Formats: sequence, C-alpha cells, structure tokens
Amino acid sequence: MTGSALYDTYARAPLAFERGEGSWLMTEDGTRYLDFAAGIAVNSLGHANPRLVEALTEQAQKLWHVSNLYQVPGQNSLADKLTANTFADKVFFTNSGTEAIECAIKTARKYHHASGNPQRFRILTFEGAFHGRSLGAIAAGGQQKYLEGFGPKAEGFDQIPIGDVDSLKKAITPETAALLIEPIQGEGGIRVVPNEMLRKMRDICDDNGILMVLDEIQCGIGRTGRLFAHEWAGIEPDIMAVAKGIGGGFPVGACLATAEAAKGMVAGTHGTTYGGNPLAMKVAGAVMDIVLEDGFLDSINSKALLLKQGLASVADEFPDVFEEIRGFGLMLGMKCRVTNTELVAALRDHRMLAVPAGDNVVRLLPPLTISEEEIHLALDCLRAAAADLSKAGLKTA
Repeated sequence: MTGSALYDTYARAPLAFERGEGSWLMTEDGTRYLDFAAGIAVNSLGHANPRLVEALTEQAQKLWHVSNLYQVPGQNSLADKLTANTFADKVFFTNSGTEAIECAIKTARKYHHASGNPQRFRILTFEGAFHGRSLGAIAAGGQQKYLEGFGPKAEGFDQIPIGDVDSLKKAITPETAALLIEPIQGEGGIRVVPNEMLRKMRDICDDNGILMVLDEIQCGIGRTGRLFAHEWAGIEPDIMAVAKGIGGGFPVGACLATAEAAKGMVAGTHGTTYGGNPLAMKVAGAVMDIVLEDGFLDSINSKALLLKQGLASVADEFPDVFEEIRGFGLMLGMKCRVTNTELVAALRDHRMLAVPAGDNVVRLLPPLTISEEEIHLALDCLRAAAADLSKAGLKTA
C-alpha cells in the first residue's frame, strides 16, 4: 500500500499544528496562524483556554467513562444550566452535532406517535441546509452532493425554499410532524433566516400542530451575541440541537426539548454509550459558566460590530474580490467574486485561517474570546490577501 492509511475523504490543507494558544495556532517550527476558523466554530473560547484545561485535567484524574448504565452527576448539573437559560425542560447529551440532530428527529417523530398520530413522521427542511453526515442527517439536508452514492435517501424529509411562506404552508400535510431549520445556515453560506420569517414559522407550527426544531449546532452558544440565535427573533422552539461551541473543543452535543415534545422519549427509546461522559460534562459545564458570565455576550456584540464594519471597508476597497458581507455576531461570511478556495489559500499565505462554505462564501468564525487587536490583525490579513487576488485578476470559476 502506498500513501496514507487514512480514508481519502478530506481535501486537507498542507498544514499541521502542534499547539494553540487563544486565537492562535502554531506549527512545529513555530509559525503562528491567526485562527478565524476555530475548528469550524468549535473552539469557542480559544485554544488551551486555562479554565477548560483546568476542568478537563481535574476530571481526567478522577473518572472518564462509566456509560449511561449509571447516574452521571455532571449530566444533571449541565442539564440544569441549559434548562435554566433556555426554553427547554429536558436534555439528552450526545457526542456530536449529527447525533444531536438524529435525537431531535427521533424526538419529534416519537412525540406524534405518543400523541396517537403515528402517521405524522415527515419533517420539512430547507434548501441549502446542512445537518450532518449520517444517513438521516444528509436526507434532512437534502443536498445531492452529500446524498450521491449512498443508496436511497432516507424517507420522511421534504425540502422547500428557505424564505417562501406560501411554499411552507403548501408543503404541510397530515403526515407532517415538524420543520427543521438553522437560524443561520453555516455550511450553506452564512445565510441568515430573517427574524420575521422565524416568527412566521413559529406561528405556522402552532397553527398546524407541528413541532419547530432548530439546528443551532453552529450558531449557538454565544456565536451571535445571544446564547442562542433564535433569541433575537423572540421565539422559542420545541426541540433544538446543540454541539460545536458548547464543548469548546471537546466532543459534546445535546438535544434540548420541552417536556411536552420529549414525552415520547421514555426508557429504551434512545441511547448512547459515550454521550454525556464525565469528561465532556465537566468541560461543557465550564464553557457554559464562562459564556453566561456578566458582560461576556455583550463583549461579543461589540467585537462583532468592529469586525463587520472592518469587513465592509475591505469589501469596498476590493469590489473585484468581494460581493457581499453576511451574518451577524461572530458568525460572518464574505461572498466572493473570486473562488472562495482561492481566498482561503491566500489568507493562509498571510498566516490567517478561514473556512469555505456554500454559495462561494468564506466563513469567518473566530473564537468568542478574540481581542480587538486580533480583529485588526485579521482585517490586515484580509486586505493583503485581497490585494494579492486582485492583482492576479482571478475570477469566479
């Protein structure tokens, strides 16, 4: 056998990092990169955050894993923090966002079954969505590039345009159980669902007896300047999937639900071996403590304003490179006129990391702990990268 023993499923950048500190990643030779990827919105509190390191180290010296055959006190503690600060009454802990989505789908379908309506199992999803990589999640996302080659699409998902109220109403049938939506599509290109649209969706769900399920895997845990993005619209979902930022780099996810929505999830209906393990609970608990501290979310909003204004200035300076600035909080995107992968590569040349997304967008997802000085450095890197691309005269493929 030649080459790597790994599956060839990733188009990896030619970089490997030895350590990280705050908003920075360092290669083995000490080269520093300003990290505006944050592990795809995962490293919410930066790299090697001292409080998270302390929490993990303390727990690692006590107990790592026992399974859910026994009580795990850390689950109760973290669930109490989540329910005290959200719409939810119940929480199921997972290892990832995809698993949180699977639990959310099962919870919605089981609710209707427990309510005497087993025929209601179909879930409305939206064009451009991304909900994970399992067979259920790719069926929910509905994107052909993720579905191709994996056999028949899992049954029970109907995709509709994201901003069309009439299409949404027409798509509801006696078999519809729920709608599932990201308040901000991340992989789909930082496409924001307007607050008014989210409010209309909430009303439509109520009028038709269907559940509203939110995917806040990428946009939650302070990323938009509120604990969860849907709070800006003044609505509450019935079920919500959370992951990424809640672990600050440690693998953990959660499915949150009202007591009513979760009524069908009784003993034996769902489970996980690793989910909610003591290590994950300790780290995620520390993340929540930090994010909920007085002034933390306010600081995100002030830094987000600085960054977005700076991005607008860079886009005005290089109209041949940038078409549009999207998003809010510290979940921002730059729609490009050059190919987004060219911009990501040009940024790497200037020691800055970013993430490509759909619709030819580059995502900027810095740690929530980013400093104003580091924001200015990032804007300098963007200008330099844009100048390189502008000079080269690259065009969108």
